Amino acid sequence: MAKKAEDLFTDMHLDILKEIGSMGTAYAATALSKMVNKKVTMPVPRVSWLDFQNVASFVGGPESIVVGILVSLSGNIQGMMMQIMSLEAAHNLVELVIGTPPPTKKEDMYTFGEMERSVVEEVGNIMISSYLTSISGLTNSQIKPSIPYMCVDMANAILSVPASEFGRMADKMLFIESQLSVENVESTGCFVMVPNLHSFYRIVRALGVE
Repeated sequence: MAKKAEDLFTDMHLDILKEIGSMGTAYAATALSKMVNKKVTMPVPRVSWLDFQNVASFVGGPESIVVGILVSLSGNIQGMMMQIMSLEAAHNLVELVIGTPPPTKKEDMYTFGEMERSVVEEVGNIMISSYLTSISGLTNSQIKPSIPYMCVDMANAILSVPASEFGRMADKMLFIESQLSVENVESTGCFVMVPNLHSFYRIVRALGVE
């Protein structure tokens, strides 16, 4: 029986991917710090392979309402990458960038105005692009991200997009846990990356997998 893509990775290769995550985090912290004009710190992320349902559990469970910023990947590495964060984290980012305080009513937490959506998408774009820059450098590949798209939905529904499109080649997705601290205000979220099969093998070859 042929191995699935994620079975090709050993702990050593995940260590390399963790280093990529560390580099991406450094880029992202610098870019966000300039954007909000405040000190931004991001510790070294935890990188692992997780089942689709376990990713949903990390963000509060499959039925929890979360914010997802989705980017399609083209070029030498194809697939998709997504940032997932809580509603509270998204509104906190909006406040940091444009000063709009989070809603006081729970039912208003699900709503984002045009300017607020633009802020969340731009922050997501900065974060995702920072990780893609690291991966591009490692694999000597050209990666073209699409315009980021933000959606607010249940975690299970958001994760069903990469699961349905790429689940044929992998039961798991690359999971990068992110922690963001801006002047002692902390926010936790995650990134998931699901390359297509051809791109997956390009990545593993770059990592030295025979």
